[in-house]
Amino acid sequence: MKSQDVRKQFLDFFASKGHLIVPSAPIVLKDDPTLMFNNSGMAQFKEYFLGNATPKSPRIADTQKCLRVSGKHNDLEDVGFDTYHHTMFEMLGNWSFGDYFKKEAINWAWQLLTEVYKIPKENLYVSVFEGNPEENVPFDQEAWDIWKELIDEDRIILGNKKDNFWEMGDQGPCGPCSEIHVDLRPEEEKSLVSGKSLVNNDHPQVVEIWNNVFMEFNRKADGSLEKLPAQHVDTGMGFERLCMALQGKTSNYDTDVFTPLIEKVEQITGLKYTSNEVLNSSEEQNKTNIAIRVVVDHVRAVAFAIADGQLPSNTGAGYVIRRILRRAIRYGFTFLNTKEPFINQLVAVLANQMGEFFPEIKSQQQLVTNVIREEEASFLRTLDQGLQLLDKVIEEEKALPSEGLGRISGAKAFELYDTFGFPIDLTALILREKGFELDEAGFNSAMQEQKNRSRAASEVSTEDWSVLIPGNVETFVGYDQTESDVKITRIRKVDSKKDGVLYQIVLDNTPFYPEGGGQVGDKGTLVSANETIEIIDTKKENNLILHFAKKLPENVNASFIAKVNQDLRSLSSRNHSATHLMHQALRSVLGTHVEQKGSLVNPNYLRFDFSHFAKMTETELQQVEDFVNARIQEQLPLIERRNIPFAQAVSEGAMALFGEKYGDEVRAIKFGESMELCGGIHVKNTAEIWHFKIVSEGAVAAGIRRIEAITSDAVKAHFASYENTLNEVKTALKNPQDILKAVHSMQEENAKLAKQIETLMKDKVKNLKVSLTSEIQEINGVQFLAKQVDLNPEGAKDLAYELGNLGKNLFLVLATVNPEASGEKPMLTCYVSKELVAEKNLNAGQVVRELGKFIQGGGGGQPFFATAGGKNVAGIQEALEKAVEFLK
Repeated sequence: MKSQDVRKQFLDFFASKGHLIVPSAPIVLKDDPTLMFNNSGMAQFKEYFLGNATPKSPRIADTQKCLRVSGKHNDLEDVGFDTYHHTMFEMLGNWSFGDYFKKEAINWAWQLLTEVYKIPKENLYVSVFEGNPEENVPFDQEAWDIWKELIDEDRIILGNKKDNFWEMGDQGPCGPCSEIHVDLRPEEEKSLVSGKSLVNNDHPQVVEIWNNVFMEFNRKADGSLEKLPAQHVDTGMGFERLCMALQGKTSNYDTDVFTPLIEKVEQITGLKYTSNEVLNSSEEQNKTNIAIRVVVDHVRAVAFAIADGQLPSNTGAGYVIRRILRRAIRYGFTFLNTKEPFINQLVAVLANQMGEFFPEIKSQQQLVTNVIREEEASFLRTLDQGLQLLDKVIEEEKALPSEGLGRISGAKAFELYDTFGFPIDLTALILREKGFELDEAGFNSAMQEQKNRSRAASEVSTEDWSVLIPGNVETFVGYDQTESDVKITRIRKVDSKKDGVLYQIVLDNTPFYPEGGGQVGDKGTLVSANETIEIIDTKKENNLILHFAKKLPENVNASFIAKVNQDLRSLSSRNHSATHLMHQALRSVLGTHVEQKGSLVNPNYLRFDFSHFAKMTETELQQVEDFVNARIQEQLPLIERRNIPFAQAVSEGAMALFGEKYGDEVRAIKFGESMELCGGIHVKNTAEIWHFKIVSEGAVAAGIRRIEAITSDAVKAHFASYENTLNEVKTALKNPQDILKAVHSMQEENAKLAKQIETLMKDKVKNLKVSLTSEIQEINGVQFLAKQVDLNPEGAKDLAYELGNLGKNLFLVLATVNPEASGEKPMLTCYVSKELVAEKNLNAGQVVRELGKFIQGGGGGQPFFATAGGKNVAGIQEALEKAVEFLK
């Protein structure tokens, strides 16, 4: 059975059981501050389990793209070494929100596996929760009784809290679960060892394929459990493992989920992958197999993350994606002998393979390919640089007296890893090849210290909600109001190293816009009869709008007026509306290939990332500015349509952004011909923007450009700054009538003077050449001169080459002092005849690095010519005196 059919049969089965089939949410989470990535099928439904929103159907089924590479669920280092762990995987799931429970979930799971997929019953084992007296959670008798009607009791296993009690996190909904495991071993192995003894023991052919979680409890901050008001079902079945079972394989990588990618890697590298059925592979072949598994797994994770809007970067989720890709590049570099970018070529295979069900990978194929190619090229350069640095470390170690095997300190290896991104396993491999060993304990210690610092910096302690008004679902009124009479419905305390103690306040209704869609959250106040509480930020989490304050009101049960800071709100709205107009302008000027890839809208400026293949010209930038300002001048009114069907909005021309999660009903924002789906705050008329000005344009990644721009008050300040600068220039030029003419005249005069100085300097160099020739000494057969001269750095270079032309064995060090606004700057110039470089092993770069210490500076260059700048003029004499020691 092909993998596409496996997926379809699952969804068709649960559709027949009254489930609404919903699309996969993006793999990158933009509206959940507690998670970077969708790491399970239930992540997009958290707000339903928490009771903060009502699902569109009490029964839902889907297949969800998941990524497990950070936090509690982190499978990254296992990927490649075994045959069933992945970074990205699909989770087939069916959900009940207060509807059916254990009986239906278990019976349907059994029916699908044994009757539809026809997995032999004798290959299946199930587990139920054994109970936990410490938490007063009993043995799951109900699940046991249901299972024993379907399967022999000797195939039912009691599982402990670790294996059979599922939790969303340290706090939140949780409950006992019932897993289904499949035994894929050959019959002869089954006859020798019971599969029951291998369940949950990391056997590669006895694996969990489905977990049925029965959400009954809520885990509180103090660790205690309380009953949820409704019982829910949350199930997840690993698509890749299911395909392995149904296709008669013993490795996920031998299924058609991965074989097209593997075949492409074989074609590119000329190497062969041996399937899991081929036993006793050589050590070299095993390394090849692991590397190919790493590459084909990781390209899926990276490609889908980029398609969903997360570019590789040095921080947050972007750093995780970059790390996954670099792990793949490193395995290809070391074990597949790929020294040029190649992983990007797999994107076309992936798009062809999965594009029908996940259309984003098809529509974003070119962008994903470009970004991966550029990341590959960049990291391969980093690897090359790291190899050179590692060679230097090894050479330094060789120079030290040592007995036996050389040992490289963990601190140096960590510096290579942390500063330059050089993988530690590659460092260890190269060291072994060159007869050195790595201080692994020292490296691990340095790594742990960094993790501890990072953990301490990001540690957050969140208390339970204190509910003041139960059962209230907050209403957002901020599109129409900036003030509202409110009551506090719940509060909780949050303590973090970064922000200190803050309080999150939820209101029964709020005019405060929560951060989202690129726009920052509102600030403002809560005002009662007796006090005013400052709201410093507003965010959304699990469908709750959280108002952040540094203190709580003395009387949390009082009535308040919620007041948004209208000045900040107004500036943000102008920038947000300008962003929509700029998006339209870019598509008009550059082409309809332009798509938004990220944005930031705050009161001060706007930032907009978009897909485009080249740097924008000055003409193009001016055209975009003119386009936006023309729309501002037209005084276009806002046409806002709320709660219209998503399909209708898109059919009418509204732009939907990839990577965004849209509901069935959406809000459309229209200014003239610009129409986008957007939940942000906007001006009532484009005239409020006043003026639009681009301040920068540059690259973010391959095929991604970034524009920063300003509007309104910021433009006024921008023009005022330019006017002040112009007035200062005018004053400095003694108030000429024609400033531009005065500047051109000064430039011409400056050019003439520069030519005169250049001529004088050449004459000075010739005169110095004659006078210094007589000062050259012969030391150990080498012509030597170390001298301070009254020249600029360029003159010193000319003089060095002039003197170098006199013979083939000159070793020369010249010192100069260049006057600058911040003080006198010393410089050393070293020239070594190329013949001496070869014969005497002299290196001008090494010379200036050593002598540069005396002038508190450094530098480098080529073996025959190098320079070093510094800041200590007084050290020149000592540096010149030490120069001769290089000839002794």
